[in-house]
Amino acid sequence: MWQWFQTAAFLSRAFVEEDRQPFNLASSSLQPVRILSCRLRVQRPRVAARLSHHPPNCSRLHHRRSAIMPPATNYPRPPQRDSWFAPLSIDLLLKVLNVTLLHPFVCWIIPLCFRAQTVKWEAPPMVLSIAWATLVTLCWMANAVSQRVAHGLPRDVDLAEEVIVITGGASGLGMLVAEVYGMRGATVAVLDIKDMENGEARGVTYYRCDVSDKAQVARVAAEIEKDLGTPTVLINNAAVVVGKSFLDLTLDDIDASLATNLLGPFYCLKAFLPAILRSGRGGTVVNVSSVIGHLGAAQLTDYAAAKAGLTALHRSLSAELRESHPQIRTVLVTPGQLSTPLFYGVQTPNSFFAPVVEPVDVAKEVIAAIDGGTGVTTGMPLYARWVDWYNVLPVGVQMVARKVSGIDRGMRTFIGRKGAGKEAAGKEAAGKEGAGKAT
Repeated sequence: MWQWFQTAAFLSRAFVEEDRQPFNLASSSLQPVRILSCRLRVQRPRVAARLSHHPPNCSRLHHRRSAIMPPATNYPRPPQRDSWFAPLSIDLLLKVLNVTLLHPFVCWIIPLCFRAQTVKWEAPPMVLSIAWATLVTLCWMANAVSQRVAHGLPRDVDLAEEVIVITGGASGLGMLVAEVYGMRGATVAVLDIKDMENGEARGVTYYRCDVSDKAQVARVAAEIEKDLGTPTVLINNAAVVVGKSFLDLTLDDIDASLATNLLGPFYCLKAFLPAILRSGRGGTVVNVSSVIGHLGAAQLTDYAAAKAGLTALHRSLSAELRESHPQIRTVLVTPGQLSTPLFYGVQTPNSFFAPVVEPVDVAKEVIAAIDGGTGVTTGMPLYARWVDWYNVLPVGVQMVARKVSGIDRGMRTFIGRKGAGKEAAGKEAAGKEGAGKAT
């Protein structure tokens, strides 16, 4: 448990320190992970052996990956509007409140302090503080009961026995989760169409696979079970963003977007879920959706339709597994705009009410759910957890909310992963040219 807290602290520190640096998940932002990995290899011999062990077929893949892997691309951080309250957001305020005035322990300290000052029990400050502490405690208890009713008892998790499959794990959120679990001794398989940005990852086995191709998914699923063992965790994380208006979308664009964002999770579930059931140890299925699947937005018709379908798939699948295979836990994560190259260039509508979500924050939620063996339905930032109430509002109020928030204007500055790569390459070339002239 202490090692997990160290991991979270190192990840958080890395992203805070690099908040204004070029966006490069492959280099220094993950350096603390590698440092902690070395510490774990010294302190835990069993984990070290697990990290250094690769079956014969897997070692061939690692050597091949190192030989063909291109240098990592430095993606600039998505530009955002500057404001005097830029460091502040409603989510930050809520985090502070959750560990102060909204935490039962802190709330009960207040009446104890009053009592230490010999304040009478019937005094108004004492009565109010006790009432507030009781209300907060009841809310915490109600939330715990709600989670238990919704997701049942947690399953037993032994990372040394877990085989975790992550789609889209060569960069961004997927790579963060893969790095952490590879470092901690779990067996991790990454599926992606591009080579991993971090060639030094230990305990992570890379498989080139296009999740939109059901034949490739079936082939890789068989290889993973043969090379690494029976999967126990599946994380559907792969996604693409076209970023065009509906009239500018080609039929090929639509096919590619829906195939990756919606059909890909279907193919992966059909390929890996039977194996997870065969393992006999239970398992976890994680689906990474998007708040856009609930709200929709201009220039995201294909992406919104796919993510809405993924959310519906998750809920229907959870209902089936709850009846037929209760040992399988399901996790649905619905983030807002992520600070990854996928949405590079997009201006967040409001940085106070809708801040850009850091991948490390989403990774923490996913890792905590898998480690705890629990099912989770969560969203971030704060508005993503209450987005279902949007459809309860009158239609006129919905339109006003959209105009005020600017949700339909955010994609006007969209550049995307390919555009960010070209921009970064152009800056690197200009830098080299300037250096050459200087010499």
